Amino acid sequence: MDGDFLTTWSWVFWLAVILVFIIIEVTSLEFTFLMLALGSLGGLVAGLIGAEWWVQIIVAGALALVLLFFVRPPLLHALRRGGDPARSNVEALMGLTGSVVVAFDDGRGQVKLANGETWTSRLADGSGEIALSEGERVVVTAIDGATAVVVPASEKG
Repeated sequence: MDGDFLTTWSWVFWLAVILVFIIIEVTSLEFTFLMLALGSLGGLVAGLIGAEWWVQIIVAGALALVLLFFVRPPLLHALRRGGDPARSNVEALMGLTGSVVVAFDDGRGQVKLANGETWTSRLADGSGEIALSEGERVVVTAIDGATAVVVPASEKG
């Protein structure tokens, strides 16, 4: 293939690349592939005005980098500005207090957390061989799968 063929048909390549980037962006929604698609649009425009294929690649790459570093961050910031600041899921359980409902045997037991959920739990590493009986207060320090990792409330405070 000669350079003239590449320059003549480069628009097909750019349209395909733009389409792939847009499809990926729709699934990821973090604006990275949108910036790459817009950079590729710059390469397409360069090709349509008759630039050589290597110039098209430089234009696409430079435009994509500028967009990634200077347009994407403020765009993400603006998008996340109105987000809900409330913690959720595992993050919401960190630091939550509870009480022992099944006494700890060999470092394992069950606790009822302040949010009303009952969890299988184990003592955090470094808590030693503490025996916790029913009614004692605990604090969640981590979640390990479906197990709440706890320490006695007196250790946390």
